Amino acid sequence: MPKVLIADKLAPAAVDIFHNRGLETETAIGLSKDELIAKIPEFDGLVVRSACKPDADVIAAADNLKVIGRAGIGVDNIDIKAATGKGVVVMNTPFGNAVTTAEHAIAMMFAAARQIPAANAGTQAGDWPKKAFMGTELSYKTLGMIGCGNIGARVAERAKGLQMKVLAYDPFLTEERAIELGVEKAADLDAMLARADAITLHTPLTDQTRNILSAEALAKTKKGVILVNCARGGLVDEAAVAEGLKSGHIGAAAFDVFAEEPAKENVLFGAPNFIATPHLGAATTEAQENVALQVAEQMSDYLLTGAVTNALNMPSVTADEAPRLKPFAALAEKLGMFAGQISDYGFEEVVIEYEGEVAELNRKPLTAAALAGLLRASRGDVNMVSAPAILNESGVKLAETKTEDSPVYDSLIRIKVLTKRTENDPEPGWRSLAGTLIAGQPRIVEVKGMALEGDFSDTVLYVNNLDKPGFIGSLGALLGKEDINIATFHLGRTDAGGEAIALIGIDSDPSTDLVKQLKALPHVRYAKVLNF
Repeated sequence: MPKVLIADKLAPAAVDIFHNRGLETETAIGLSKDELIAKIPEFDGLVVRSACKPDADVIAAADNLKVIGRAGIGVDNIDIKAATGKGVVVMNTPFGNAVTTAEHAIAMMFAAARQIPAANAGTQAGDWPKKAFMGTELSYKTLGMIGCGNIGARVAERAKGLQMKVLAYDPFLTEERAIELGVEKAADLDAMLARADAITLHTPLTDQTRNILSAEALAKTKKGVILVNCARGGLVDEAAVAEGLKSGHIGAAAFDVFAEEPAKENVLFGAPNFIATPHLGAATTEAQENVALQVAEQMSDYLLTGAVTNALNMPSVTADEAPRLKPFAALAEKLGMFAGQISDYGFEEVVIEYEGEVAELNRKPLTAAALAGLLRASRGDVNMVSAPAILNESGVKLAETKTEDSPVYDSLIRIKVLTKRTENDPEPGWRSLAGTLIAGQPRIVEVKGMALEGDFSDTVLYVNNLDKPGFIGSLGALLGKEDINIATFHLGRTDAGGEAIALIGIDSDPSTDLVKQLKALPHVRYAKVLNF
């Protein structure tokens, strides 16, 4: 039974979901890093919010961990690179708190435009400061948005309801999506900064977005601009904002997030026309419940069925897709294992071809499975999560093609690898393998362009030879000497007397000496023991 560690506060209804799905849970909130490292090895899943920080050290100790679920959208507290390298899926819940965060951003913009917190403080102090506050209307003003994803889109909808013009800077925003949302896509950041009366941020913190509103960028904004950050601390140069508020270039600023949290001290505190809230963007009863329920369902689906939802380091697989993809993933992985084991000196390029019905399925997880099998021969502990990243880092080229029709089979997966050209490899070049499902089981149906039909036995003796009389007898005699039983025997050839392939399923591993004798047989070009 999979075990899940709940390391941050989670709604009781979410814990019930785990239990109702048959998973075991343990709740341990407020663990130190050392305590988490000591506890994590026994768990398959880890649930966090923002307080628990599974860094590289924690993930390195997580021997059984398969998934980290973030009840919320931000994953700054999770070392995704380390998780990917370890083969751990990282998933979040990007939709559960989108409305709540968008509403908070709009509320902060209103509060800044009308200086509501300061006016409230003065009024309750008995000053009645009616003449001290002159606000600005938001209607018919231009809202500049940095990021127009799930939350940004909802902010745009609400801003348009206020009759604001929305100008969005987001490199990933397509023209079609901009039209659908009724927003204008800014050509670049500078173009948005020059026109915006108010600016809101709705982007994750990455190397590309860190300090995106730098002192230089802020200098390009309109005088009197309003800034709202309910996304992530570190997106804005806080010292530059403080200077802008003091000089009057920035009219007002409202921040829910800070570069260092909890923010007990900050250069912005006490600056004129500055409003702060303690990271309340997702702090509504509805949002807390929604993200907790979603992360529990997503993690349960993955641990029990292999369905992947809202993963940040693995292709998504719906619960409906998972059963249909599972046998094809097994086939792709075995083909990858075959190709990896016969690429003795590495490879420079990988091509995966999908033919027939499988070409219309969700192919990304199938490709990930194939790469996991391919890399396992040389890298050991590799899975569908880590394999694509490892291949990318290695510089090996990857191509994927699909063809709707397959000449012989309903579905076919073919893997081609271009082996490295080294002095040790007598025959560098392309290795090609293809397989299909027969009665739901993976079968290999093509090797080096030669048709045959064989299964993936646990141990397979693979021989590439010339098709000459006496070969099979010599092979049988060698195996007989070591009392090795033949379980299956599959042959393929180009033509009589030409190149041939033999796949022999055997019940035990042959000795190194036997393999040497096999390679020394007349007409044998290549021989290898394969394990699946």
